[in-house]
Amino acid sequence: MARLPVLALVGRPNVGKSTLFNRLTRSRAALVADVPGLTRDRQYGRGRLGETPYIVIDSGGFEPVAKSGIAAEMARQTRQAVVEADVVVLVVDGREGMSPRDQEIAAELRRTARRVVLAVNKTEGMPREQVAAEFHALGLGEPHAISSAHGDGVRELVEIALAPLTEAAQAGGEPPAEAGTAAVEGVAPGEGVAPGEGVAPGEAAAAGAPAPAEPRRVKVAVVGRPNVGKSTLINTLLGEERLIAFDQPGTTRDAVAIDFDRAGRPYTLVDTAGLRRRGKVIETVEKFSVVKTLQAIEDCHVCVLLLDASEQVSDQDATIAGYILEAGRALVVAVNKWDLADAEARERIKADLDRKLYFLRFAKLHFISAREGFGVAALMRSVDEAYAAAMSKLSTPRLTRALREAVERQPPPRRGPVRPKLRYAHQGGQNPPIVVIHGSSLQNVPDAYRRYLEGWFREHFGLSGTPLRIEFRSAANPYAPRD
Repeated sequence: MARLPVLALVGRPNVGKSTLFNRLTRSRAALVADVPGLTRDRQYGRGRLGETPYIVIDSGGFEPVAKSGIAAEMARQTRQAVVEADVVVLVVDGREGMSPRDQEIAAELRRTARRVVLAVNKTEGMPREQVAAEFHALGLGEPHAISSAHGDGVRELVEIALAPLTEAAQAGGEPPAEAGTAAVEGVAPGEGVAPGEGVAPGEAAAAGAPAPAEPRRVKVAVVGRPNVGKSTLINTLLGEERLIAFDQPGTTRDAVAIDFDRAGRPYTLVDTAGLRRRGKVIETVEKFSVVKTLQAIEDCHVCVLLLDASEQVSDQDATIAGYILEAGRALVVAVNKWDLADAEARERIKADLDRKLYFLRFAKLHFISAREGFGVAALMRSVDEAYAAAMSKLSTPRLTRALREAVERQPPPRRGPVRPKLRYAHQGGQNPPIVVIHGSSLQNVPDAYRRYLEGWFREHFGLSGTPLRIEFRSAANPYAPRD
């Protein structure tokens, strides 16, 4: 299979890399705000130039001289993007002019990058030749004036960046193999290779039949409060330091999606920003991060709610669980840092779980150590079970028989002179499973009986790890007076 070319966006903080990434991928995947250092982890996406698809990597602000802290971790992420890329686009700020940091980055890229193209951003409304002139001093060839916000010069930039790669592909060659494997695996959800794209001519025809449909990727969002170990858990699953895991709350600001396969099954892991209490969310950037996290919950198949064994289960944990239930997503609960908790802390958190998260008893509970890998395999098995339960297909005859058994065991309570009659049931949806019950006077069914039916169907069909919704539909009374 021919590999897609890989293009990495590199530059100092706040020069417009994420804005350019969103334009190239025609998405809003990268969080954008006028704040330096907003992007921290590598973000992958899919672009297209005419009929030519390619991979784009967004990176955090690059500080080559950083030796410690978040800046050093961001620099490590950027260096990895440079290693993976066939061509690096160094983005500089045309309005601020050339800075010593630009010179440091250019010097490193000349040593480490396969090929570099220089993009002078934020040049809208300015004389481009004049703005770009001083950047010749970086020694990276012709500077190309663009505006990532308005799209000026962006297509020409990509054409120049990809020209040698497309020419090599047309001549029957390929980019170096070591550059692309990790990048293709990191493509954002929904941005993967479409059927037939990137396949060598005649490869599909040689099989003599259409290729079998690939298994659907299971989207797993890891959510929780700040600093509970979400990025560490994903790094452990991937087997590499793919995300910045730093002992400081708020390290992750964006929702980063990563494709990977485990035991032959495809997944998309989504690392999310930690959710704090609303009163503590003051900065505009953090508010955007919260929105991205809630969107990740809505878009996923299974949520992993991660708790910290070194802290008590808080009201915020219950609030996050409420978001997940409201979205109707399958759920697995994991208590991280279990290896660091003493006997007293373990007993305390078990009591807190029973008291504050009692409404999550349908979800599997795991005690894990994300850093050491303890309990992670069992956690993923529960993710598979929760996904299978959420996507279950329940036949109408089986649902109706289960409904009749439930009513025989415990009829709905009478309200006034009329007792509700539950006649038959069918499935109304998946993720979460929805059971639609038809009958008469069902508006009189109390919430307690609805919960009884939810528990009955969940136990009867083995729906572990997913919420279950019951909908009642009453038949119209033909004898009721008409308006």
